[in-house]
Amino acid sequence: MSNHYYVYILTNPSHSSLYVGFTSNLTQRMDQHRSRSVPGFTGRYNLRQLVYFEETSDVHAALEREKQLKGWRRSKKERLINLHNPAWVDLSLGTAEILDPSTSARSRLRSG
Repeated sequence: MSNHYYVYILTNPSHSSLYVGFTSNLTQRMDQHRSRSVPGFTGRYNLRQLVYFEETSDVHAALEREKQLKGWRRSKKERLINLHNPAWVDLSLGTAEILDPSTSARSRLRSG
């Protein structure tokens, strides 16, 4: 069984804030963000909409990508989101379907 790691971007209903995160369980992490069970930036700014994510089996690639995205200006993050999710729909509403390997709706992070 291979491991999966996700780099993701969250926003709030007004799209006024963006948050870049990393996790090995995107569904569980989204539940934590929604329930505000982990205090911090995402709870304070109501960041509960998943607007972008990438998946890889390489933990080091995922951590490097998270660091890279966190260093980007907001405008560059917006371009990335707009390229893959122009309507900024909440991808977490269909997380189980999105994470199914048979779907083509997800974005993959290249390993190495």
